[in-house]
Amino acid sequence: MSLRLLRLTPARSVERDTVTVQLADQPPLQVQRVRDPRAKRIKLSVDERGARLTLPLRASLVAGERFLLEHRRWLALQLQRYESDAPLASLERLQTAGLPLRGALRPLHWHEGRFARLAMEGDAVHFHLPARASDAVMRRVLREFYEAQARADIGGWLPRYLPGLPRAPSRLRLKVMSSQWGSLSPDGSLALDLALVLGDPQAFEYVVVHELCHLIHANHSPAFWREVQARFPHWREQRGYFHANGRQLKAGLRRLLSPTSE
Repeated sequence: MSLRLLRLTPARSVERDTVTVQLADQPPLQVQRVRDPRAKRIKLSVDERGARLTLPLRASLVAGERFLLEHRRWLALQLQRYESDAPLASLERLQTAGLPLRGALRPLHWHEGRFARLAMEGDAVHFHLPARASDAVMRRVLREFYEAQARADIGGWLPRYLPGLPRAPSRLRLKVMSSQWGSLSPDGSLALDLALVLGDPQAFEYVVVHELCHLIHANHSPAFWREVQARFPHWREQRGYFHANGRQLKAGLRRLLSPTSE
């Protein structure tokens, strides 16, 4: 018997930088360029974070830039679409008059106070803020408020859906997610997009049910969808809601939590 030694090639990591492109009648645009070992082809995409050019390892930088130039018109149209889909601006002290929450724009009232806090009173939101509180503090308090509201909603739904599941989620995390609405890790940790609390509560509830069903089937097989159907019969309507409103929800949350200078 002979043994053959294999040389293991270390996995290449994702490399990121930026490239500038000039769009018609607009200032130069910074596009994130990503060289990804998993990529199969050159790809240009736009999401709430901006424009992204993805290159496989075999593609040259020149080929990537050529691809970017060839798709400048498409890029401009996509960026314009994101601007129209996300009319919300960053949170501005004393200026922002409403906050999106559970599918509605809630009136926002500003007050000076000793401690920075947000509180619901009826259908309105009240922001108490010390005069010298920084914008970073203001945005942190807003994020904590949204997280508390989301956890309250999830806590109200879980008792209805946990019976019949093999176990409960081991952990719940609320994140700002770029494309997904939720995920379930092998250890049972449940992650949900914080933007869900801005939209229709039924759509939020569907995502929770969807991820809980992955505790039974870690795939999207017909058996998985039967579990979803049994627990949430109107799930198809909520998927349609995300197709129509998903961009606006994700972009709206990012704008509210981003500094005004960005």
